[in-house]
Amino acid sequence: MGIEELAEAVNKRKPELVADLRLYTTEEGGRQGPVPPGWGCPTMTSPEGPGWDAWPQLGDEWLQLGETRRVGFVFLSPEGAETMRTAGKFYLWEGGIKGEAIVVPT
Repeated sequence: MGIEELAEAVNKRKPELVADLRLYTTEEGGRQGPVPPGWGCPTMTSPEGPGWDAWPQLGDEWLQLGETRRVGFVFLSPEGAETMRTAGKFYLWEGGIKGEAIVVPT
């Protein structure tokens, strides 16, 4: 499955939670560039882990460095979604913390 097909599949799913996602800038220790629709990574409640795989629902728009956007999240496991929802804030990991998300109460 290519990244475009993955993005389409992720965007069609009902989100397991909604959060205000902020992608850190490179200067803050973030990525070197933006993330495309279909991008996913482990999420964790602290930099020490453990992590649960998740995909933000970015629609058709790349998420730019430093940008904050309200997005749905799809998780590989229900446990991951529940852990992040309960924590209220979680981090996105890709060889280090690359962003953070604040859960929007439903």
